[in-house]
Amino acid sequence: MTAEFGQFALALALGLSLVQVLLSVVGRVRRNAVLTGAGEGAALAAFACIAIAFGCLIWAFVSSDFSVTNVAENSHTEKPLIYKIAGAWGSHEGSMLLWCFALTGYGAAVAHARGLPWSLKALTVATQGALGVLFIGYMVFASNPLLRLAQPPIEGRSLNPLLQDPALAAHPPFLYAGYVGLSVVFSLAVAALIEGRIDAAWARWVRPWALAAWSLLAVGITLGSFWAYYELGWGGWWFWDPVENASLMPWLTATALLHSAVVTEKRGALAAWTAFLAICAFTLSMLGAFLVRSGVLTSVHAFAVDPKRGLLLLGILGVAAGTGFGLFAWRAPLLKDQSAFAPISRESTLVFNNIVLAAVTTTVLAGTLWPLILDALGKQGGVGAPYYNLVVGTLMAVAFIILPAGPLLPWKRGDALGVSQRLTVAAGLALVAGLAVFALVEPRKAVASIGVGIGVWLIAGAVTEIVERAHGFRAPWAESLRRLKSLPRGAWGMSLAHFGLGLFVMGAAYEGAWKIESTEVLTAGGHLNLGAYHLTLDGVTDRLGPNYDAQHGVIRVTDAAGALVCEAGPERRTFATGGQTTSKVAICPKGLDDIYIVLGERRVADGGGASSWLVRSYVHPWVHLIFLGPLLMALGGALSLSDRRLRLAPGRRREALA
Repeated sequence: MTAEFGQFALALALGLSLVQVLLSVVGRVRRNAVLTGAGEGAALAAFACIAIAFGCLIWAFVSSDFSVTNVAENSHTEKPLIYKIAGAWGSHEGSMLLWCFALTGYGAAVAHARGLPWSLKALTVATQGALGVLFIGYMVFASNPLLRLAQPPIEGRSLNPLLQDPALAAHPPFLYAGYVGLSVVFSLAVAALIEGRIDAAWARWVRPWALAAWSLLAVGITLGSFWAYYELGWGGWWFWDPVENASLMPWLTATALLHSAVVTEKRGALAAWTAFLAICAFTLSMLGAFLVRSGVLTSVHAFAVDPKRGLLLLGILGVAAGTGFGLFAWRAPLLKDQSAFAPISRESTLVFNNIVLAAVTTTVLAGTLWPLILDALGKQGGVGAPYYNLVVGTLMAVAFIILPAGPLLPWKRGDALGVSQRLTVAAGLALVAGLAVFALVEPRKAVASIGVGIGVWLIAGAVTEIVERAHGFRAPWAESLRRLKSLPRGAWGMSLAHFGLGLFVMGAAYEGAWKIESTEVLTAGGHLNLGAYHLTLDGVTDRLGPNYDAQHGVIRVTDAAGALVCEAGPERRTFATGGQTTSKVAICPKGLDDIYIVLGERRVADGGGASSWLVRSYVHPWVHLIFLGPLLMALGGALSLSDRRLRLAPGRRREALA
């Protein structure tokens, strides 16, 4: 009865979401606080119902209830417990339930929020409920995760072995928390457009929700990138895959939204643009849901779904986004900026930042959709990494050069010469770093050396920002220390995010240019050279895993002097259920670098000779910075979010929207 109870909870959640919309709208129209309060209660109840349904699905996976279609197709009794739980969101149906769990959870959080003007809150809760009706309705009628099988099998088909990984088990919850978190800024924008007022107080409400979604999305993207790096065995961390792009685009838009909201909050400017970005951010999240599940694009991350359900998702995207952009087109002419600013000012740098991020997002969107456009014209083709690296890399490099100056400029009008003097040390460090890399690292690569210099520029700029706030070298040390201690967490969070961005840029530039690769077919005792390292295959043995058989290689890695660096154990795993074979990468950390080894297929010699194995190996220099940087950025966002001034400031200005 567990599955039936879960299905009843889903149907009840759909009804409650509809009630949430009706009560909130009628309460707003009649200015009746009792009705709007009842709408908020319906939002909380809808979340509780979805949570119950989600719990029922997880229990069906944990108990291996193969009478549930979703469990039979994505689980197996021999699968470890963590992957049984993760299997609940490892399929299309389960992932949609996770999406709705996050959506109703955010709706409940908005309903529980205090200090938000009641009229704006009522319409925001109503919009969240309308989104709930769309997505829960889709799940109930077209993608139900708790459907029963008339003749259940004895065993299930199991989850795709590539998805049986701890990082990927955590990746979807973080990613969806970020994706769906942007629904709140969408709802706030829709509500404010209906009310006809978007001002500083509204921007103060948008910022915490956008910041939370941005941080969670950053963690989700990083976990997915890390999984692809060490699980797929292809030796890379970003492939410009359509599904990777689908997660990157809302993150870029949310980044632009955060910077734009600051201008609206502090100066009352860019109100229309901030509302537009709020609508775009969640629209791109919904577009990602469509691309992953429609089957129109091929990706290792995509769910195999029939096109009919993809069309339904496209319809949901059209209704939600069409409503948002329609309201914007109606109300945007009425949104006037309350202040002007000079070309040299903090506002101008943030506007420039937004222009570049919008251009980058458009570039990624065009490259992702280009195969679909060609297919519609009866042609085949697409764009690859060279297109993205050239266009996105060039645009972002320009933005990175300007970025450290922004926080050092005052609002309204600034002094370019004064800011350049404050950044002299940062510029010197960046120049020295770039020249040193170009002179010392072989082969010499000018573009990568410039990239390292830009990374140092961002890091030094973030440190300079903190030093300037503390009046470093301009006040007594005791006074500077006192100022450091009194700095708001929001300031520390912004600097930490910029610092993490610098680390990422350094790592990406260095790893991309000076990665070393070596591939050989080795017999036991054979060896290959990998840059300054020497790899020897000692042998390959058979091992039995929890739900797979493995061929386990033992590879000794030594340096130029013959000293042992590590003993790696890459594997070839064959899963009994489905018979799929995967590679388990062996990674030897070495400072900021990784020695990355993949054991390929077995090759049997003619005439009964010794078997040989394909061994692929890489040195990924500074690769740890690539994953550390975004995590520091997300930590910076969380640190800013913990600042009470950011969370409580909207309450102080709640009368502005009343």
